[in-house]
Amino acid sequence: MTDETLSDGQGRRGRRRAKKQRPFWQELPILVVIAAVVAALLVNFVGRPYVIPSESMETTLHGCAGCTGDRIYVQKLSYYWGDPEPGDVVVFVGPPSWNDTFQSTRSTNTVVRGVQNFFSFFGVVPPDENDLVKRVIAVGGQTVQCCDAQGRVLVDGKPLDEPYARYTIPYKPGLTFGASGGREFPPIKVPDGHLWVMGDNRNNSRDSRAHTSDDLHGTVPVDNVRGKAVFKIWPPGRIGPVRSQDPRPRASAARKRSKQSK
Repeated sequence: MTDETLSDGQGRRGRRRAKKQRPFWQELPILVVIAAVVAALLVNFVGRPYVIPSESMETTLHGCAGCTGDRIYVQKLSYYWGDPEPGDVVVFVGPPSWNDTFQSTRSTNTVVRGVQNFFSFFGVVPPDENDLVKRVIAVGGQTVQCCDAQGRVLVDGKPLDEPYARYTIPYKPGLTFGASGGREFPPIKVPDGHLWVMGDNRNNSRDSRAHTSDDLHGTVPVDNVRGKAVFKIWPPGRIGPVRSQDPRPRASAARKRSKQSK
């Protein structure tokens, strides 16, 4: 009788388990919602991919047209505990006066637009906002200008060491930025809580230099920064880190001394 009771109890438990198990098609929507919540948390608080839409950061990052269209991963964690530093490559929201060339990347069709918004979270399509990527050249309290006799950018009167900068036109003294091949712009003191940013492709970048006449004199509020570019994730042939390179002469000298001591 004991064996029969045990057998009968095990059968009832087995039937209860069978009743509780849901078909996969019922569980799938729950899994999708959980995955969407996790993805949203990661995108908003940790980081996200971005598509490079222009050539302003070549050769560090390739944009379009006629190029590889890099995808980069931009992390937000670094700036929870500190502000961007000179040499960082950052993604930021362009101030209102920078929106003169921005065009929406979205379809007018509601369904298609929703799909585009979804895939923008994963860097498959560009976001539908004026998000830009540039390199930090100067921070709050510093004075930036161009140029010295060799055509180099100056910060607090000292020429920068910028191995990442690409110039396709030789420096011509007396030509202001905006003229063909012009580099020069007057001294601008960056307000506290702001950044001066420039593209690495110096002759093909609309950056702080193009907005010196606006209310912020071309600077970008630190609060506009989305995050720090840290890795190229596409295409496969260009996968690798996006390096911060402090251009200040003192930092360069410190790097050289560090290498010599090793």
